[in-house]
Amino acid sequence: MTKNILLLSLIGAIAGCNGSTAHSSGDKTSTVSAPAESQQQGKIHPEIWPKQESPISRDPQREARIVELLAKMTVEEKVGQVIQADINSVTPEEVKHYHLGSVLNGGNSAPNKDNHAPASEWLKLADKFWLASTDISDGGVGIPTLWGIDAVHGNNNVKGATLFPHNIGLGAANDPELMRRIGEVTAREILVTGIDWTFAPTIAVAQNDRWGRTFESYSENPEIVASFAGKVVEGIQGRVNSEQFLDNDHILANVKHFLGDGGTKDGIDQGETLATEEQLRDIHAAGYPPAIQEGALVVMASFNSWYGKKMHGNRELLQDVLVERMGFDGFVVGDWNGHGQVAGCTNVSCAKAFNAGLDMFMAPDSWKNLYKNTLAQVKSGEITMARLDEAVSRILRVKLISGLFEAGLPSSRTYAGKFEQLGSAPHRALAREAVRKSLVLLKNTNQLLPLMAKSKVLVVGSAADNIGQQSGGWTLTWQGTGNKNSDFPNGESIYQGIASAVTSAGGQVELNEQGQYSTRPDVAIVVFGEQPYAEFQGDVADLDFKPEDSLVILKSLQAQGIPTVSVFLSGRPMWVNPEINASDAFVAAWLPGSEGGGVADLLFRDVQGQVRYDFSGRLSFSWPNTPLDVELNVGNAEYDPLFAYGFGLSVNEQVQLANLNETLDPAVSAHNDNRFLFAGDAVQPWRLVLSDSGGDTQVTSNGQVSAAGSLSIKAADYLAQEDTVEVSWQSKAQLSIQGSPVDLSRQSTADMAMQIDYKVVKLGLGSTQLYLDCEGCNAQLDISEALQQQVSQGWQQAQIKLSCFALSTAQLSHISVPFGLRSDKGTVLQLKDVKLVSNEGQASCAL
Repeated sequence: MTKNILLLSLIGAIAGCNGSTAHSSGDKTSTVSAPAESQQQGKIHPEIWPKQESPISRDPQREARIVELLAKMTVEEKVGQVIQADINSVTPEEVKHYHLGSVLNGGNSAPNKDNHAPASEWLKLADKFWLASTDISDGGVGIPTLWGIDAVHGNNNVKGATLFPHNIGLGAANDPELMRRIGEVTAREILVTGIDWTFAPTIAVAQNDRWGRTFESYSENPEIVASFAGKVVEGIQGRVNSEQFLDNDHILANVKHFLGDGGTKDGIDQGETLATEEQLRDIHAAGYPPAIQEGALVVMASFNSWYGKKMHGNRELLQDVLVERMGFDGFVVGDWNGHGQVAGCTNVSCAKAFNAGLDMFMAPDSWKNLYKNTLAQVKSGEITMARLDEAVSRILRVKLISGLFEAGLPSSRTYAGKFEQLGSAPHRALAREAVRKSLVLLKNTNQLLPLMAKSKVLVVGSAADNIGQQSGGWTLTWQGTGNKNSDFPNGESIYQGIASAVTSAGGQVELNEQGQYSTRPDVAIVVFGEQPYAEFQGDVADLDFKPEDSLVILKSLQAQGIPTVSVFLSGRPMWVNPEINASDAFVAAWLPGSEGGGVADLLFRDVQGQVRYDFSGRLSFSWPNTPLDVELNVGNAEYDPLFAYGFGLSVNEQVQLANLNETLDPAVSAHNDNRFLFAGDAVQPWRLVLSDSGGDTQVTSNGQVSAAGSLSIKAADYLAQEDTVEVSWQSKAQLSIQGSPVDLSRQSTADMAMQIDYKVVKLGLGSTQLYLDCEGCNAQLDISEALQQQVSQGWQQAQIKLSCFALSTAQLSHISVPFGLRSDKGTVLQLKDVKLVSNEGQASCAL
């Protein structure tokens, strides 16, 4: 088969890209293995890790200033420096009062709590925080606060910014110099808004593609990640030890997440990494030595654990390896309340993490009580003054090196307020170049691509004219949802890019989501793929692309004899064999960002009919043979991909792909029906719907109101950031999970149960019913009494047998609403997960 030929040709090129690879930089002892008997205990042997020194020498004058500042600071001011609060949960006045060292904006935090706020509002707020932190009217030292932002594919929180392809696409480009240029432009567009620090780059090496953050990883191959890490840092910060380093054109970078975030068991975000110490070093830590050698001054601790020990509390890695071996001389910041996951800690109290080497707590909404408890722990001696001074010194050192003390009011800085830099022509041209270099051609029957631009082109699919979907998560909002094309004033959808290419050559283009047309086209371009997601909300059970709308359209076009080109948007490689079979050409476009024209550049020839650009992107992740090939990494003992790591066609190659196997493993299809709500979000292809007297409203953002205002939802925190949905009734209304009818008869016969994780905040007027819907039927259970008993009792988990709904087999075979709630004014519930589970004796007909 074609894939086997491709695999054989590539094995030589990638030999050595496995867990046994040693870093080229650092001490040769990094090739030494740890004693085998220690692995199960998760013991770290610092001596086998790469050894290097910090590239930034300690300047005596700077060190003297740190000592001077420490001597002037009260213990309260010192504790304030190690606390970072979210802008949605802290005011400038509180930053002043508590002497906070840093603020951040989480994925759904923005000035005035408006995710689409203009850039000018970001700059105004930056001024307010800076003025508050430097105010010495109370006798304080007045240390300027650092503002950190998740600018992970451009300044993606700010309306109008240039959005680059996500990391998975950039990995396919495999161009380190391109990464430096992208880092440079991203820094400049952040400087426009007066912000000092980006939480980027992510240098995770994803090993299980079920992980919801796979799209944030450059590659499964640590060599690509290592080659990128230093270049991105250089682009953001400037060349270390040069005049450009952290000058007015650059900001602080932040490498993350230390360590092993891409290697968790089953790809579960924030889960357990069970790699050997050598794998942890050679795969997951590959990017850290080069990033540190390029001057990285901030490292973010990871949520995951290694053999049961959370990274936020792992002193052996945070101190003995990162600082003592790798030569890191900056500060370690936590992730979103990540300290609270350390054994014996809570979000508001965690001396254990601080003593382990966490220098700055990321405490978005827990900061105030954490400040109070940390202060008390210092005074009691649980945290020594020496450890506090060490952490504060590290933070002050970074602030001094970055020039924060001399930078002045954010609005007075070089690029501040130059809003024309956002989405400027040169920046968009760079993003468009990155798109061109990232796309991978997987199939090109009879060399269909590139197309003649002077053609009749039909553009199909809901993703074709959707800049938000092509940009993915971390786009204006945390999950990348709730956006319209008008929210991207400097962006271009894939359809818009195609239309420009075709019409400028004298061709015709027609857009129709469903594949209908008024004039028979010469070719149809079908754009489809994953909906946006971020972090754990993108975790999946397998790699099957489940929505079937696009497949139906492709088969219809195929039956009509219309040549089809598929442009597939995804944050990971996926099993799309049926879609590939129904396509004459198939392009893995990943998540290209705001420059849809870059896709059109590769799909079409120029006006004269000449090839403008060839496909140069090559897979940085192996493409699965089956939906269960979730941990398919080059160098593995059993390696049988559909398309191997490094694969990608040129338009000049004549490769005819044989028809692919479309048989779906029953284990995969059975899972499709079992999970309806996860982390407060409907699981694809299900939809969360609000219904009242005004009609139905599909939930598309983290805060929404029903048509007549009777029901509202908002994202809320429980175990992690926004991992639940809070539902509030203002009058009679219903919340439901809806989708195409599914057959739950087998699950009912097997005595399966609906498991609901919920919390009753308030219970209002009238009754509350839990219901299922099918065509011509509605089955409900009154759960009012049970809810009354659970008011203010915290989180609950209930299992209700499907048989309790007393539906017939025929009715159960066409369930369109597998979960619904009806209630009335005053009821407030929080929901986390809803899924079907085996009844092991706990399930009943009561909540």
